[in-house]
Amino acid sequence: MESSEPVRLSCSVKNYDWGCQGGGSQVAKLASLNSGAGIDPQVPYAEFWMGTHDSGPSFLQQANGQNGAPEDLQGVTLKSWISKNPSVLGEEVLQKWGYDLPFLFKVLSIAKALSIQAHPDKELARKLHATHPNLYKDDNHKPEMALAITKFEALCGFVSAEELKEVLHHVPEIVELVGTADAEKYLSLNEEDETGKTKSILQSIFTQLMSAKKDQVFEVVSKLKNRLELQSQARELSDKEQLVLRLEKQYPADVGVISAFFLNYVKLNPGEALYLGANEPHAYLSGECIECMATSDNVVRAGLTPKHRDVQTLCSMLTYNQGSPEILRGFPLNPYIKRFVPPFDEFEIDSCFLPKELSTIFPAVPGPSIFVVTEGSGNVSFRSNLKGDPLNEGDVLFVPANTEISLMSGTGTDLRLYRAGVNSRLFKAQ
Repeated sequence: MESSEPVRLSCSVKNYDWGCQGGGSQVAKLASLNSGAGIDPQVPYAEFWMGTHDSGPSFLQQANGQNGAPEDLQGVTLKSWISKNPSVLGEEVLQKWGYDLPFLFKVLSIAKALSIQAHPDKELARKLHATHPNLYKDDNHKPEMALAITKFEALCGFVSAEELKEVLHHVPEIVELVGTADAEKYLSLNEEDETGKTKSILQSIFTQLMSAKKDQVFEVVSKLKNRLELQSQARELSDKEQLVLRLEKQYPADVGVISAFFLNYVKLNPGEALYLGANEPHAYLSGECIECMATSDNVVRAGLTPKHRDVQTLCSMLTYNQGSPEILRGFPLNPYIKRFVPPFDEFEIDSCFLPKELSTIFPAVPGPSIFVVTEGSGNVSFRSNLKGDPLNEGDVLFVPANTEISLMSGTGTDLRLYRAGVNSRLFKAQ
């Protein structure tokens, strides 16, 4: 029998090295409340995954077990449950993506920089998965969006031509690594030069930088560090220079330290979002965020990481577009809910803050949703359960297509939660 009621989920946690340690992590807190597991103060808690990806599946919960902790519903994954109840996806989603969720929802807690990376488009993802399935686990693209829940820092996309010329003028260590010929070619470009020529020279410079030998990188990063530390005694370093010194402490003698000069340094306030298309270089640096993406875990890395680096693939796949990324601030659906809509069909994010003793409604939509409660408590009700159920921090709900959800915050507490769903523009286009 197919189900149309919301179901509660037990979700996966990832303990990557860059995560926030122990109880200081939003991910640790959510994972503990969601599963009933304790928090190890010595372990980094990096990502909380909500969705159907095989690398971090979510499971259906049943009633509390003997010790009060929620138990998995006989180990049934959300993915397998959806395959047996496909109507929960809605007709349009089924037609476009088949028997699976098109998005993966996460919470990230970042203590130190993630790798300089990019995600492949669909065509490249298929090739990478076919040739290196142990490294690239699926054949899907991975556009993504990060919505800051604390102050959040990232490197994203290449800086403007004007800024890169300033870098080549004032950071001699880069010219030492890439050579004067390409540096001078780039410096001689003017606004009339065609985009293709500009991109070609930028690609050549960036590829030489990222492909430099380890001993050269060690020497040049050491020179850069010494120069900046010396200059800091005479002048205030720029934000980017201060960041470079911070990255050097986290990843000594790594080429990613120098490559930071090529990328936009973005600082988000809570409630601001950043989206990333395929083949765009980026690295999240610090802070906590809600993240949503197409259902994929494909990452091509080239710096700031102890993991496998695929420098040639990364340098050949990038778009080499230049300029500042767009910052999304969302638009209000009502006084309590804001929507963040990236230019990708697979997903959007709603942010809901409900002051105590108030109520709001998430109207029925033609696609599936996942809700996560990050703060406070309240009550959730829907068409077959008008009395409602308690809703608490750490709760995660899968909500089938065409299901209206009513929320009420508690008598003494505000309620904050986030919803991921299929991009509403997909349904408007039908």
